[in-house]
Amino acid sequence: MKRRDFIKQSTAATALITLGGLTLPSFTAANASKHITILHTNDVHSHIDPFGPEDGRNPNKGGIARRASLVQAIRNENPNTLLLDAGDIFQGTPYFNYYGGELEFKLMSKLKYDAATIGNHDFDNGIDGLYAQLPHAAFDFLSANYNFSNTILDTHVKPYKVFIKDGIKIGVFGVGIKLDGLVLKNLYKETVYLNPIEIAQDMSRILKEDEQCDLVICLSHLGYNYSNDPEKPSDLKLAEKTKHIDLIIGGHTHTFLPKPTITKNAEGKNTLVNQVGCYGINLGRIDFYFDSDRNKTANGTSIIV
Repeated sequence: MKRRDFIKQSTAATALITLGGLTLPSFTAANASKHITILHTNDVHSHIDPFGPEDGRNPNKGGIARRASLVQAIRNENPNTLLLDAGDIFQGTPYFNYYGGELEFKLMSKLKYDAATIGNHDFDNGIDGLYAQLPHAAFDFLSANYNFSNTILDTHVKPYKVFIKDGIKIGVFGVGIKLDGLVLKNLYKETVYLNPIEIAQDMSRILKEDEQCDLVICLSHLGYNYSNDPEKPSDLKLAEKTKHIDLIIGGHTHTFLPKPTITKNAEGKNTLVNQVGCYGINLGRIDFYFDSDRNKTANGTSIIV
């Protein structure tokens, strides 16, 4: 892709979205003193290679090498960038059947992912299979509502992590879907599922008040929304029931959003919810702009790989 075409495509985003109650006329990207870029994927499902030219639905799309080029170009544009994944890294191509996840983790490490959460399919080789591949992952796994204390993953998965980019503190935590009914018990063993909305309320408070984070991000493998089951935890429900979360990066439902959904949190303030489908076809990009008082706005888009 020609550089000018890439820049045009990757920065074609929605109008600035105000966060934290700031009024839009008081703030534009032009007067921002800090700029943080969040890149993200979800439900890649072991798709290492791009789809072929004859693929009926996604011809010439995806592929981890192309994603690597996009990510590097954006990092060159803005070094203050995080790369995150919302789970279901495993299962979907013969690469997983043969290598058991080793290749996926090694390649994500080459791309310098900063963190990922755990999806239900990441247990498809069992919790022991997931554990066996952890040495190949040079990034952290974050999950706050899976209690692994009686499993082999105890101490190997963190509830959250704080990153600092250009003096901005970014708190990232993870939540996952209920495994019962999706994953055989003998695969996830003694993993205990905790209510993700209650946990997200606790995590976002800790990151905002105790850790004093300027930006709070949730990596969610709950699913975007369930219109046929409105009580089922989802990304939109999570946003509605919490405060302090600026961005929810979702997975599980393979929802293709051209731009982030803007929804109100428990305090009536804007929260962004984004998900970029599946199979590495798209790369999500959210740009946050901070003024000297740490007020922030954001814009976002989905880039076709």
